[in-house]
Amino acid sequence: MSHTESHTTEVAPDAAEQYRLTLTPHPLQRIGAYALAALVESTPAELTPDDFRAAVERMTGDAVRASVRESKAPDGFWQKASLSFFPNAPMNHPGRYKGKNEEGEPKTARDVQEATRRWLSLPDPATWPGADCALCGRRAIGWYGKQDMPLAESQAYRNTTPRGHEGTALCHPCLCSFHALPYGSQLTGGTSTALHSWDERFTAYTVGRRAALNTGVAATGAAPGKEHTREVVALRALRGYAEPLRAGVDLLVFNNNNRGQVLERHHLDQPLAEWLSGRHAAGPGFRVLVRAHATARTSGYVVLGRNAFRAPERILGASARWLLRAAAVPELREDRRLLSALLRTFAEKVMQVQEKDLDEIRAVARKLAYQLGKEESWSGLKQLRRYSREPAGLRRWLTNQGIKWACLDPGLPENGVKKELEGPLVSERAYLLLLDPSPNSRAWLHRDLLLVGVLEELDRLGWHLKGDRAQEAMKELHRDTNDEDNELLSDEEGER
Repeated sequence: MSHTESHTTEVAPDAAEQYRLTLTPHPLQRIGAYALAALVESTPAELTPDDFRAAVERMTGDAVRASVRESKAPDGFWQKASLSFFPNAPMNHPGRYKGKNEEGEPKTARDVQEATRRWLSLPDPATWPGADCALCGRRAIGWYGKQDMPLAESQAYRNTTPRGHEGTALCHPCLCSFHALPYGSQLTGGTSTALHSWDERFTAYTVGRRAALNTGVAATGAAPGKEHTREVVALRALRGYAEPLRAGVDLLVFNNNNRGQVLERHHLDQPLAEWLSGRHAAGPGFRVLVRAHATARTSGYVVLGRNAFRAPERILGASARWLLRAAAVPELREDRRLLSALLRTFAEKVMQVQEKDLDEIRAVARKLAYQLGKEESWSGLKQLRRYSREPAGLRRWLTNQGIKWACLDPGLPENGVKKELEGPLVSERAYLLLLDPSPNSRAWLHRDLLLVGVLEELDRLGWHLKGDRAQEAMKELHRDTNDEDNELLSDEEGER
């Protein structure tokens, strides 16, 4: 038996493993694995060796076609996008036509295409290193760096290959997963984005939808139509998912280009992701939530998406501000009720506020609403809103309101609420909830809930501004969602 035959026999058991996808702890590998399987309408768990080969062949064909196109040409978008994933790869290297081929002739388009095909093919087993894949532990087929393996999880780690180091050992399925990553990403020609979750069904759903769009782009090379911002795309994916979400969601923003590597991770915890999905924040209440986030220059859908992924606590604050402005308009009473109900579920399910604490805040809100409802202006409400960001001011304001509450005569018919709600305006527990100065306190959240509760109780009492004051308040209110919001919401409702 020759040395070659002996070596081939030795690696044969490993060769079969080079056609079976495995999901690893690397988010970008996982996205790529789902995208690769989606090319043949399958999933990583169900992908057979024959389907694996078919998916790799389809991916290879797209890369081969793109390799002879110019990135600035109408059909060169897939070529352009590849620069952000695999810089200096055979399919996009700026010198791919320079020099001569193995026959000593000047390189042609055919030579470029063959080089691209070799790049994406399984190497000869005789060349495999004696190492295991760094991601899944199977037999590695080579050492790989920046050209094939996009950024790792930290922006500080560029995934380059320093001197004296041969790179990262990868098996064929993990390598092909990275090569398929563009199919599962929102492509811009520069920085790309992708959604990832440890909920396998959600990742399969979102990557599958994105791959269905990008296969057309890869086939034609034409740039995709103008898309919404990354946060809106992510929020729409959540809204369209009809199953329970069992894990958080990451919005990954990355670029492996030589000129400016980027990796950002914006995380949604599972409770917030589940709350934002179409299973919970659905119907007209969500439409009001979007309206509450709209500004004069930016659609509410965009602002809501940004708040969700970057500063979830702002969702409650933005909604409270809209409720305050909308208190001037009797016609918006039902909208205010819908939004208030939605915010209660936000407090309970997302912010994990205990029911007993919500009861304490509601009790204070009812007492304050009774007193503020006697006024025809909204000066008291504006003071409450202002002081919700100034704990020292709120302490003084509540003290003054507490004195007024204490002076109410419960024997008078109009003060019957004082018999129903016994005790001081603010209990000791409520005082701590609203004004706790400790570093990890969530008093800011409880103060926003207090404002929402006061406005909700005023609605129940039938209070609203009248006359000139109401007209003045109307000027501050965006009553209707803008065209972009209407389009997004209509598309969302049409998909249900």
